[in-house]
Amino acid sequence: MKKLLLLLTLVIFVPLAGLAQDTFELSPSQSMLMTGKGAGQDGAINPYYGEPCYAIVSNNGSTPFSVRIQQDGEIIKTIEVKQKTKKKIKLLKKDELYIDASTQAKASLTLNFIPLGAQKKTPNKF
Repeated sequence: MKKLLLLLTLVIFVPLAGLAQDTFELSPSQSMLMTGKGAGQDGAINPYYGEPCYAIVSNNGSTPFSVRIQQDGEIIKTIEVKQKTKKKIKLLKKDELYIDASTQAKASLTLNFIPLGAQKKTPNKF
């Protein structure tokens, strides 16, 4: 009976441990390293880290926030994500992705990753 209970518990909870969080809330003025430095990062697990991919950042809140791309401590690009919009951001091999909430309001976002080759292809009309 104990073995059955243990097996049932493992079947239910082990798959949950493998899920990466993809929805985040940041306090006003908070910055968070989402991905790019491996162990010890604040946020999401990028399954494509170490190779070029796309980060899909969706602003679920009512205020804009910024996405900052850094590499070796140098800011490469800053992108504003307006309220209720989605941005597809190309990340290179060593890019670090940060989310910066505005000073006045919290940021609410969803973050997902897709491999570089997973773009929608337009059908050939010929």
